[in-house]
Amino acid sequence: MACKGRVTGFCYVSVLMTVGATLLLSGCKKGQGREVPPPPTVEVVEVIRKDVPVFSEWIASTDGFVNATIRAQVQGYLIKQNYREGDLVKKGQILFEIDPRPFEAVMEQAKGQLAQQQARWETAKANLGRIKPLAEQKAVSMKDLDDATGTEQATRAGVIAAQAVVDKAQVDLGFTKITSPIDGISGIAKAQIGNLVGPGSIEELTTVSTVDPIKVYIPMSEQEYLRDAQRSRGRTQQVPLDLILADGSIHPHKGALAFADRQVDIRTGTIKIAALFPNPGNILRPGQFARIRAQSKIKKGALLVPQRAVTELQGSYQVAVVGSDNKVDIRPVKVTERVDNLWVIDEGLKPSEKVIVEGVQKVKQDMAVNPMPYGAQPQAKIEAPSTPNAKPSAQAKTKKR
Repeated sequence: MACKGRVTGFCYVSVLMTVGATLLLSGCKKGQGREVPPPPTVEVVEVIRKDVPVFSEWIASTDGFVNATIRAQVQGYLIKQNYREGDLVKKGQILFEIDPRPFEAVMEQAKGQLAQQQARWETAKANLGRIKPLAEQKAVSMKDLDDATGTEQATRAGVIAAQAVVDKAQVDLGFTKITSPIDGISGIAKAQIGNLVGPGSIEELTTVSTVDPIKVYIPMSEQEYLRDAQRSRGRTQQVPLDLILADGSIHPHKGALAFADRQVDIRTGTIKIAALFPNPGNILRPGQFARIRAQSKIKKGALLVPQRAVTELQGSYQVAVVGSDNKVDIRPVKVTERVDNLWVIDEGLKPSEKVIVEGVQKVKQDMAVNPMPYGAQPQAKIEAPSTPNAKPSAQAKTKKR
């Protein structure tokens, strides 16, 4: 547009107004194109309320019901091992043998000494038998009678002493065959054939343990012991016990408490409690790591949420609650026991409230969210794939027209 004369200023103003209007319209179009992001989708569950059993767990270790330490009672050289290590042995079964020849010689010597003492005793008895009638007839003095009586008594005592030596030699000879005092599982031999063994040896020959039933020791704290003792008030309570093994499996047989130790360990502040578990097949062995679990009480009307809904932060716990207005309220909670994959919540939640299980990381306080039931997935719209050569449908043709 050409402007001449006086209208030149007017034309200049018109151009400015046109440019401003164009910029304004352009800004409006940009503002209209900016979309507000939708609230994030989260998955929620309703707080569960029900009566739950409360369990207590303790670290424990297994031990044999009876552990017999096998040692040599006499000194000598081992000449034979009659058992296979790790096998089940019977009471009285010979495990080791010591060279018996020195003890057989001592035995024969003791028998010879016994025979000599018996011969002296027989002679003394015969002399006393002859002197007694003569003493009654005053044919011998009373001193002769007293001497004969003393000799008979002394030789009789010699026979008793010699018999004791024979018995001792017999016992020592028997100790050359080392037997198992119990039925149980035999351990690894600590001595080899040819070793000199005896009462002065520091190390035992082996150990035999009875493992059915097997004993499990629980180091219980002094506070727990006092609490349970005051609760039972001297009454015997047979609480069934579960034995959780090192691989996480549960022993198929229930156990029961057997006894408590006589004192508290002053170094650890714990008292040793023993429990017994059936062990058919001798699967469990002494020294295994385990955990003992027992039901301690029933908590009425407990509130539970999934463990993954609870966030731990520097020793404190919190959950994200979705209110009726779909806004998030992040609250601190007090957790107590675990029941399967759930936490028991003592403080911070109410029944029927909904907590976020999936999507906790992407929410903040007072943020609006789109809650969905936990585990429900939105159904995606299924559309036929488009192909370059596909013919338009009749409806599409109608729209084009």
